[in-house]
Amino acid sequence: MSKVDRMSSSSAQKPLMSTTTNGLSGAELALLKTRGRRRPLRWVATAVVLLVAALVVYSMLTNERFGWPVVAQYLFDSRVLNGLVLSIWLTVVCMVIALVLGTLLAVMRLSANSLLRSTSWIYIWIFRSVPVLVQLIFWYNLGALYPSLGIGIPFLPPFMEFQTNDVISALGASILGLSLAQSAYSAEIIRAGILSVSRGQLDAAASLGMTRARALRRIVLPQALRVIIPPVGNEVVGMLKNTSLVSVIAMADLFYSVELIYANTFQTIPMLIVACIWYLVVVSLLSFGQSYLERRYGRGFA
Repeated sequence: MSKVDRMSSSSAQKPLMSTTTNGLSGAELALLKTRGRRRPLRWVATAVVLLVAALVVYSMLTNERFGWPVVAQYLFDSRVLNGLVLSIWLTVVCMVIALVLGTLLAVMRLSANSLLRSTSWIYIWIFRSVPVLVQLIFWYNLGALYPSLGIGIPFLPPFMEFQTNDVISALGASILGLSLAQSAYSAEIIRAGILSVSRGQLDAAASLGMTRARALRRIVLPQALRVIIPPVGNEVVGMLKNTSLVSVIAMADLFYSVELIYANTFQTIPMLIVACIWYLVVVSLLSFGQSYLERRYGRGFA
Protein backbone atom coordinates (compact mmCIF):
# COMPACT_ATOMS: atom_id res chain seq x y z
CA MET A 1 0.00 0.00 0.00
CA SER A 2 1.42 3.38 -0.95
CA LYS A 3 1.97 6.23 1.48
CA VAL A 4 -0.84 8.22 -0.14
CA ASP A 5 -3.31 5.33 0.29
CA ARG A 6 -2.35 4.92 3.95
CA MET A 7 -2.95 8.63 4.60
CA SER A 8 -6.36 8.50 2.90
CA SER A 9 -7.36 5.44 4.91
CA SER A 10 -6.23 7.03 8.16
CA SER A 11 -8.16 10.24 7.50
CA ALA A 12 -11.30 8.27 6.64
CA GLN A 13 -11.23 6.52 10.02
CA LYS A 14 -11.10 9.81 11.96
CA PRO A 15 -14.52 11.13 13.05
CA LEU A 16 -15.63 14.11 11.09
CA MET A 17 -16.38 17.22 13.13
CA SER A 18 -18.02 20.10 11.36
CA THR A 19 -16.99 23.56 12.42
CA THR A 20 -18.56 26.91 11.94
CA THR A 21 -16.88 30.02 10.68
CA ASN A 22 -16.30 31.01 14.30
CA GLY A 23 -14.51 27.76 15.06
CA LEU A 24 -17.41 26.16 17.02
CA SER A 25 -18.02 22.47 16.63
CA GLY A 26 -21.42 21.08 15.68
CA ALA A 27 -22.00 19.84 19.23
CA GLU A 28 -21.22 23.25 20.69
CA LEU A 29 -23.51 24.93 18.18
CA ALA A 30 -26.35 22.54 19.06
CA LEU A 31 -25.82 23.31 22.76
CA LEU A 32 -26.11 27.01 22.06
CA LYS A 33 -29.34 26.47 20.14
CA THR A 34 -30.91 24.57 23.04
CA ARG A 35 -30.39 27.49 25.37
CA GLY A 36 -33.42 29.74 25.52
CA ARG A 37 -33.16 33.13 23.99
CA ARG A 38 -33.49 36.11 26.23
CA ARG A 39 -36.96 37.60 26.00
CA PRO A 40 -36.92 40.97 27.76
CA LEU A 41 -40.49 41.84 26.73
CA ARG A 42 -41.78 38.70 28.44
CA TRP A 43 -40.07 39.67 31.69
CA VAL A 44 -41.41 43.21 31.42
CA ALA A 45 -44.96 41.93 30.84
CA THR A 46 -44.65 39.57 33.81
CA ALA A 47 -43.43 42.38 36.04
CA VAL A 48 -46.30 44.63 34.95
CA VAL A 49 -48.90 41.92 35.63
CA LEU A 50 -47.43 41.18 39.07
CA LEU A 51 -47.35 44.88 39.90
CA VAL A 52 -50.99 45.37 38.90
CA ALA A 53 -52.02 42.28 40.88
CA ALA A 54 -50.14 43.52 43.94
CA LEU A 55 -51.82 46.93 43.67
CA VAL A 56 -55.27 45.33 43.41
CA VAL A 57 -54.66 43.09 46.42
CA TYR A 58 -53.24 45.98 48.44
CA SER A 59 -56.23 48.16 47.58
CA MET A 60 -58.69 45.44 48.57
CA LEU A 61 -56.97 44.80 51.89
CA THR A 62 -56.52 48.42 52.89
CA ASN A 63 -59.86 49.83 51.72
CA GLU A 64 -62.16 49.74 54.73
CA ARG A 65 -65.23 50.00 52.49
CA PHE A 66 -64.81 46.37 51.50
CA GLY A 67 -65.89 45.52 55.02
CA TRP A 68 -63.78 42.42 55.59
CA PRO A 69 -64.92 42.07 59.23
CA VAL A 70 -68.51 41.90 57.96
CA VAL A 71 -67.46 39.32 55.36
CA ALA A 72 -65.91 37.18 58.09
CA GLN A 73 -69.01 37.60 60.25
CA TYR A 74 -71.49 36.38 57.62
CA LEU A 75 -69.35 33.95 55.59
CA PHE A 76 -70.58 30.96 57.61
CA ASP A 77 -73.94 32.41 58.60
CA SER A 78 -76.67 29.75 58.65
CA ARG A 79 -78.81 31.69 56.17
CA VAL A 80 -75.94 31.91 53.72
CA LEU A 81 -75.09 28.22 54.10
CA ASN A 82 -78.72 27.20 53.62
CA GLY A 83 -78.84 29.27 50.45
CA LEU A 84 -75.62 27.65 49.26
CA VAL A 85 -77.06 24.18 49.82
CA LEU A 86 -80.18 25.09 47.85
CA SER A 87 -78.07 26.45 44.97
CA ILE A 88 -76.03 23.24 44.81
CA TRP A 89 -79.18 21.10 45.05
CA LEU A 90 -80.83 23.03 42.21
CA THR A 91 -77.68 22.65 40.11
CA VAL A 92 -77.59 18.87 40.55
CA VAL A 93 -81.31 18.27 40.02
CA CYS A 94 -81.63 20.57 37.02
CA MET A 95 -78.50 19.21 35.32
CA VAL A 96 -79.67 15.60 35.72
CA ILE A 97 -83.05 16.45 34.21
CA ALA A 98 -81.41 18.50 31.45
CA LEU A 99 -78.97 15.72 30.52
CA VAL A 100 -81.68 13.06 30.38
CA LEU A 101 -83.96 15.27 28.31
CA GLY A 102 -81.03 16.50 26.22
CA THR A 103 -80.02 12.93 25.35
CA LEU A 104 -83.56 12.20 24.19
CA LEU A 105 -83.62 15.38 22.09
CA ALA A 106 -80.22 14.58 20.57
CA VAL A 107 -81.39 11.11 19.53
CA MET A 108 -84.52 12.65 18.04
CA ARG A 109 -82.40 15.12 16.04
CA LEU A 110 -80.45 12.20 14.58
CA SER A 111 -83.54 10.09 13.89
CA ALA A 112 -84.57 9.12 10.36
CA ASN A 113 -88.12 10.19 11.25
CA SER A 114 -88.68 13.72 9.96
CA LEU A 115 -91.39 14.41 12.56
CA LEU A 116 -89.04 13.59 15.44
CA ARG A 117 -86.26 15.66 13.90
CA SER A 118 -88.54 18.65 13.41
CA THR A 119 -89.99 18.41 16.93
CA SER A 120 -86.53 18.32 18.47
CA TRP A 121 -85.31 21.22 16.32
CA ILE A 122 -88.30 23.41 17.24
CA TYR A 123 -87.86 22.64 20.96
CA ILE A 124 -84.17 23.52 20.86
CA TRP A 125 -84.84 26.65 18.83
CA ILE A 126 -87.44 27.95 21.30
CA PHE A 127 -85.63 27.23 24.55
CA ARG A 128 -82.28 28.49 23.30
CA SER A 129 -83.85 31.70 22.02
CA VAL A 130 -85.75 32.76 25.15
CA PRO A 131 -83.59 34.06 28.05
CA VAL A 132 -83.57 31.92 31.19
CA LEU A 133 -84.83 34.80 33.33
CA VAL A 134 -87.87 35.23 31.07
CA GLN A 135 -88.60 31.51 31.24
CA LEU A 136 -88.43 31.50 35.04
CA ILE A 137 -90.93 34.36 35.30
CA PHE A 138 -93.19 32.72 32.70
CA TRP A 139 -93.38 29.39 34.53
CA TYR A 140 -93.89 31.14 37.86
CA ASN A 141 -96.92 32.96 36.40
CA LEU A 142 -98.32 29.99 34.49
CA GLY A 143 -101.39 30.12 36.74
CA ALA A 144 -102.43 33.31 34.98
CA LEU A 145 -102.88 31.28 31.77
CA TYR A 146 -104.12 28.02 33.27
CA PRO A 147 -105.60 28.43 36.78
CA SER A 148 -105.93 24.66 37.14
CA LEU A 149 -104.22 21.57 35.73
CA GLY A 150 -105.98 18.24 35.25
CA ILE A 151 -105.15 14.62 34.49
CA GLY A 152 -107.47 12.65 32.24
CA ILE A 153 -108.44 11.74 28.70
CA PRO A 154 -108.17 14.63 26.19
CA PHE A 155 -111.46 16.42 25.41
CA LEU A 156 -113.15 14.74 28.40
CA PRO A 157 -113.55 15.95 32.00
CA PRO A 158 -110.33 15.33 33.96
CA PHE A 159 -110.07 12.58 36.56
CA MET A 160 -107.97 14.76 38.87
CA GLU A 161 -107.56 18.52 38.97
CA PHE A 162 -105.07 20.74 40.82
CA GLN A 163 -104.56 24.44 41.27
CA THR A 164 -101.63 25.51 39.11
CA ASN A 165 -100.08 27.67 41.81
CA ASP A 166 -100.06 24.68 44.16
CA VAL A 167 -98.30 22.45 41.63
CA ILE A 168 -95.89 24.99 40.14
CA SER A 169 -94.58 26.84 43.15
CA ALA A 170 -91.40 28.90 43.18
CA LEU A 171 -89.40 25.69 43.48
CA GLY A 172 -91.28 24.02 40.64
CA ALA A 173 -90.88 27.07 38.41
CA SER A 174 -87.15 27.15 39.19
CA ILE A 175 -86.67 23.50 38.24
CA LEU A 176 -88.78 23.85 35.09
CA GLY A 177 -87.13 27.04 33.89
CA LEU A 178 -83.53 25.97 34.51
CA SER A 179 -83.95 22.36 33.33
CA LEU A 180 -85.83 23.05 30.12
CA ALA A 181 -83.51 25.86 29.09
CA GLN A 182 -80.41 23.79 29.82
CA SER A 183 -81.77 20.70 28.03
CA ALA A 184 -81.68 22.58 24.71
CA TYR A 185 -77.95 23.28 25.09
CA SER A 186 -77.25 19.79 26.40
CA ALA A 187 -78.99 18.29 23.36
CA GLU A 188 -76.60 20.03 20.98
CA ILE A 189 -73.57 19.02 23.06
CA ILE A 190 -74.64 15.37 23.16
CA ARG A 191 -75.50 15.38 19.46
CA ALA A 192 -72.01 16.67 18.65
CA GLY A 193 -70.52 13.92 20.81
CA ILE A 194 -72.54 11.22 19.03
CA LEU A 195 -71.54 12.57 15.61
CA SER A 196 -67.87 12.44 16.65
CA VAL A 197 -68.07 8.63 16.73
CA SER A 198 -67.54 6.95 13.39
CA ARG A 199 -70.64 5.75 11.57
CA GLY A 200 -68.87 2.44 11.10
CA GLN A 201 -69.39 1.70 14.80
CA LEU A 202 -73.16 1.54 14.30
CA ASP A 203 -72.79 -0.48 11.11
CA ALA A 204 -70.56 -3.00 12.88
CA ALA A 205 -73.02 -3.25 15.77
CA ALA A 206 -75.90 -3.79 13.33
CA SER A 207 -73.97 -6.59 11.63
CA LEU A 208 -73.71 -8.30 15.02
CA GLY A 209 -77.48 -8.13 15.45
CA MET A 210 -77.55 -5.29 17.97
CA THR A 211 -80.47 -2.88 17.87
CA ARG A 212 -79.79 0.80 17.26
CA ALA A 213 -80.82 1.71 20.81
CA ARG A 214 -78.50 -0.89 22.33
CA ALA A 215 -75.61 0.09 20.07
CA LEU A 216 -76.12 3.71 21.02
CA ARG A 217 -76.16 2.86 24.73
CA ARG A 218 -73.33 0.32 24.78
CA ILE A 219 -70.98 1.50 22.03
CA VAL A 220 -71.56 5.06 20.83
CA LEU A 221 -72.33 7.01 24.02
CA PRO A 222 -69.35 5.63 26.04
CA GLN A 223 -66.99 6.76 23.27
CA ALA A 224 -68.79 10.08 22.85
CA LEU A 225 -68.18 10.94 26.52
CA ARG A 226 -64.66 12.08 25.68
CA VAL A 227 -66.16 14.85 23.54
CA ILE A 228 -69.20 15.49 25.74
CA ILE A 229 -67.57 15.89 29.17
CA PRO A 230 -65.61 19.18 28.67
CA PRO A 231 -68.57 21.27 27.44
CA VAL A 232 -70.95 19.62 29.91
CA GLY A 233 -68.55 20.55 32.70
CA ASN A 234 -68.73 24.16 31.58
CA GLU A 235 -72.53 23.93 31.47
CA VAL A 236 -72.59 22.68 35.08
CA VAL A 237 -70.62 25.74 36.12
CA GLY A 238 -73.02 27.91 34.14
CA MET A 239 -75.99 26.21 35.79
CA LEU A 240 -74.61 26.97 39.25
CA LYS A 241 -74.36 30.65 38.34
CA ASN A 242 -77.79 30.63 36.69
CA THR A 243 -79.34 29.51 39.97
CA SER A 244 -78.86 33.10 41.14
CA LEU A 245 -81.65 34.05 38.71
CA VAL A 246 -84.25 32.25 40.84
CA SER A 247 -83.94 35.10 43.33
CA VAL A 248 -86.43 37.04 41.17
CA ILE A 249 -89.15 34.56 42.15
CA ALA A 250 -88.18 34.63 45.84
CA MET A 251 -86.29 31.34 45.97
CA ALA A 252 -83.89 31.46 48.92
CA ASP A 253 -80.75 30.48 47.03
CA LEU A 254 -77.29 31.82 47.88
CA PHE A 255 -77.77 35.15 46.13
CA TYR A 256 -81.26 35.74 47.50
CA SER A 257 -80.03 34.93 51.01
CA VAL A 258 -77.30 37.57 50.88
CA GLU A 259 -79.82 39.99 49.36
CA LEU A 260 -82.07 39.59 52.38
CA ILE A 261 -79.17 40.19 54.74
CA TYR A 262 -77.85 43.34 53.08
CA ALA A 263 -81.40 44.68 52.76
CA ASN A 264 -81.47 44.75 56.58
CA THR A 265 -77.84 45.62 57.33
CA PHE A 266 -77.14 47.89 54.33
CA GLN A 267 -73.79 46.10 53.94
CA THR A 268 -74.21 45.51 50.21
CA ILE A 269 -70.60 45.13 49.09
CA PRO A 270 -69.48 42.83 51.95
CA MET A 271 -72.45 40.52 51.40
CA LEU A 272 -71.82 40.38 47.66
CA ILE A 273 -68.23 39.41 48.46
CA VAL A 274 -69.57 36.60 50.66
CA ALA A 275 -71.60 35.29 47.72
CA CYS A 276 -68.62 35.61 45.37
CA ILE A 277 -66.38 33.66 47.74
CA TRP A 278 -68.79 30.73 47.90
CA TYR A 279 -69.33 30.73 44.14
CA LEU A 280 -65.55 30.67 43.67
CA VAL A 281 -65.17 27.76 46.09
CA VAL A 282 -67.87 25.61 44.48
CA VAL A 283 -66.76 26.39 40.91
CA SER A 284 -63.17 25.50 41.84
CA LEU A 285 -64.30 22.12 43.16
CA LEU A 286 -66.36 21.53 40.02
CA SER A 287 -63.36 22.41 37.86
CA PHE A 288 -61.19 19.86 39.68
CA GLY A 289 -63.86 17.21 39.15
CA GLN A 290 -64.14 18.10 35.48
CA SER A 291 -60.36 17.80 35.02
CA TYR A 292 -60.37 14.38 36.69
CA LEU A 293 -63.17 13.08 34.44
CA GLU A 294 -61.45 14.42 31.33
CA ARG A 295 -58.21 12.61 32.21
CA ARG A 296 -60.01 9.40 33.11
CA TYR A 297 -62.13 9.13 29.98
CA GLY A 298 -59.30 10.45 27.80
CA ARG A 299 -57.14 7.50 28.89
CA GLY A 300 -60.00 5.04 28.65
CA PHE A 301 -60.78 5.70 24.99
CA ALA A 302 -57.42 6.85 23.67
